[in-house]
Amino acid sequence: MTSVAVVGATGAIGRSVISILAERDFPVSSLRLLASAKSAGQVIETAWGPVTVEDLASADPAGIETAIFSAGGDRSLQFAPAFAQAGATVIDNSSAFRMKADVPLVVAGINDEAAHGHTGIIANPNCTTMTLLMAVAPLHRAAGLTSMVASSYQAVSGAGKSGVDELSRQTKWFQTQENSLLDGSWEDPGGDLWPRPIAFNVLPIIGDATTHGYTDEELKLRNETRKILDSPDIVVEPTCVRVPVMTGHGTSATLHFDRPVTPGEAVEILGDAHGVQVWNETVATPLDAVGVDDVLVSRIRPTLDGKGGLNLWTVGDNVRKGAALNTVQIAEIINAGPAR
Repeated sequence: MTSVAVVGATGAIGRSVISILAERDFPVSSLRLLASAKSAGQVIETAWGPVTVEDLASADPAGIETAIFSAGGDRSLQFAPAFAQAGATVIDNSSAFRMKADVPLVVAGINDEAAHGHTGIIANPNCTTMTLLMAVAPLHRAAGLTSMVASSYQAVSGAGKSGVDELSRQTKWFQTQENSLLDGSWEDPGGDLWPRPIAFNVLPIIGDATTHGYTDEELKLRNETRKILDSPDIVVEPTCVRVPVMTGHGTSATLHFDRPVTPGEAVEILGDAHGVQVWNETVATPLDAVGVDDVLVSRIRPTLDGKGGLNLWTVGDNVRKGAALNTVQIAEIINAGPAR
C-alpha cells in the first residue's frame, strides 16, 4: 500500500487522476489532496472517503510516498523538489522538468524502464507527444525511425477549463449570426486565451514563439520525441494547430525509417502494441477517443515518394491518456519495482 498525494486536485486533470486511481485499484493507503489557497478547505468525495483539500503552500510533504503533480509548471518548480527531498516520488505533469538530463520522461508502455532511473522526480510528456508516440514507438523499435513530419490538431481542453469555456461561449455567439460566417461579415466575439476566435475556426499556432518561427509547443514535440525514444538524431518537423474540438488531440504524421515499412506490417506491429487500437474500417476521430484509455490509429498508408515510408493518423484523449492516466500508470510502474 502507498500513501498518495494529488497536487492540483481540484483541476480537470487532478480530478481525473483521483478517479483513475480508484478505477485501476491503485493500492492507496492514504490519500491527500492539495491545491491553491483558494481551493483549500473544499471536501472532495473519493473512493477512500471524503478528503479535505489542503493548501499546497503550507502543506508538509512528510510521509507521502507518491506525489502526482498537475498544478502547472511554476508550482511544480516551486514545490516538487521539496516533496522529492521529503522522500516522495514526484510524477509531474508539467513541462518544468521534462528536458532535464537527470529526470526520466516516461510514456507507460513505451519506455517503462526509464522510470526506475529517477532521482525523485519523473516527468509526464506533453499530451500531443504522448498520444502520437504510442503509435510511433512500436514502429521505431521495429524499423528505426529516421524522420517524422507531424501536424497536430489539438483540442481546446489542452488549455484547461478556460479553453472549453471560451469555445462554448464563442460557439453560442456565432450561432446567432450564422450567415455572417458565409459572407465574411462576422464580428469578433472576443476572448481571453487566443487572439483570434476558436469557434468555427482553426488556429495554426499553439504556444509562444521561439527561434525560426517555431513555438515552444512545437519544439516540445521534437525534443520530447527524441528523449523518449532515446534517439537524438531523429528529424522531426512539427506544426501544432488548435481546433474547435472539446477533447481529443489528433496528429497526422509522415514517417520514414531505416528500411521500408509497408502498411500491412505497420498494422501487424500496432495490432500487438500496448495501449493502441488500429481502426482499419472506420476513421478514428476525437469524439471516438474521449474517455478511452487507448490511442486510436487509422489511415495507415504508404508515402507517395516510393521510399517505403508511412502516413498515419492518431487520436487520443488528451486529458486521460495524455495526462492523468499516464501519471497513474507511471505510479504503477514504480510501485511494481524494476523488472527482473
